[in-house]
Amino acid sequence: MVPEYDFDLVSIGSGPAGQRAAVQAAKLGRRAAVVEKRRCVGGMCIDTGTIPSKTIREAILAYTGVTGRAERLPWTRPAGRPTAAQLLAGVETVISREIEVIEQQLRRNDVTLLQGEASFLDPHTLAIHAETGVRRVTARHVVIAVGTRPAPTPGVEADGEIVLNSDQLVNLKQLPRALAVVGAGVIGIEYASMFAAVGVQVTLVERRERPLEFLDREIVDELMHQLRQRNVTFRLGESVDTLAVSEGSPRRAVLNLESGKRLVADAVLFSAGRVAATESLDLAAAGLSADARGRLQVDEAFRTAVPHIFAAGDVIGYPSLAATSSEQGRLAACQAFGIEARPMARHFPIGIYAIPEISMVGPPEHELTAARVPYETGVARYREIARGQILGDGSGFFKMLFHREDRRLLAVHCLGTGATELVHVGQAVLGLGGGLDYFLETVFNYPTLAECYKVAALDASNKLRG
Repeated sequence: MVPEYDFDLVSIGSGPAGQRAAVQAAKLGRRAAVVEKRRCVGGMCIDTGTIPSKTIREAILAYTGVTGRAERLPWTRPAGRPTAAQLLAGVETVISREIEVIEQQLRRNDVTLLQGEASFLDPHTLAIHAETGVRRVTARHVVIAVGTRPAPTPGVEADGEIVLNSDQLVNLKQLPRALAVVGAGVIGIEYASMFAAVGVQVTLVERRERPLEFLDREIVDELMHQLRQRNVTFRLGESVDTLAVSEGSPRRAVLNLESGKRLVADAVLFSAGRVAATESLDLAAAGLSADARGRLQVDEAFRTAVPHIFAAGDVIGYPSLAATSSEQGRLAACQAFGIEARPMARHFPIGIYAIPEISMVGPPEHELTAARVPYETGVARYREIARGQILGDGSGFFKMLFHREDRRLLAVHCLGTGATELVHVGQAVLGLGGGLDYFLETVFNYPTLAECYKVAALDASNKLRG
């Protein structure tokens, strides 16, 4: 009997969401395929986004001192400023290894890889455009997981040298002496802090009065303080009116702000938002439409307006994290085949790989205040922790929030070395409904950063007793 469709599920995009959806379908015994238009599997996450940027960050930490605190650890001070080639040297190696891991996973689960760019011919049929021609593929279910691309730069096209978007940084030829960063979102903050750590003079332009508004305000204030110590200039409440490249040699980026200020820099990184990469899908042929930023609307099951078509990952917007995208893809595949699955955990961690790094799980203080939730804080500082002194990071800051009445853990917020790893202890306790007493009674290895949990718990306990 000839199958009604070529595949039971096709993922458009092989990033975290598409890859996980296809593998989950295959594990359920379904015929699954992934369509990828990039040079490698893994999508933007592997090619130009998450993995390359974090690899560059590790190289910067290696050149500037293990924790970025060379001034506190004199024996780690570098001899000079690294070159772009030195910082990018390990990127291709890491990317190649990650590609190999993903390809092995797809092969191991009998997931078919279709190389090319997909577009809808009708709700169940895709055209895969490749160098060798066009192939028609039919699917019972489709998961759209095409991710995002950088928003266009205003007035001047990003050339990868003077005017850059975040996808182009992995091919940077030389480090600028002065860099303007437009947009103080996650990507802008991460790269601004990285460049500042290697001695680049950074000016950060953001139209909002505060960067990273979803984070705990005390954490953001500490981050800005540390970045200012590295000579980062903040231009908050400012918008770019015009962006141009000067004539002559050397060419420089010229930014005229709406306030009348004028900034001149060797290069400008435009990181003011991303748009979903749905423009080439011909969504109308599938009976779908996207919003002004190319994003698709889905229900709690990640189902679009067309019942057999799902969407997951950055293409549906917040939270736009690799980890959550992967889980969304898995849940979409389960929903497609009627497999009961628990919804994604409400308390997922957020990691920002700036220097210093930031991580959080649970709401910030201002959200609890607005919701009139009675809470108490417990604070630990890395300078109080032996491991913090060993690492040379005395400015790390750690905070837990507990409910005043039943002492339940409500949130963990951390800035400093290892924050994105440290937060997972709190995530587990939060997910299991634990609270203050657990931390007071638990023994943590010494010396470790995990001792922050004990110190912060004792601080909260003292406040509650008072």
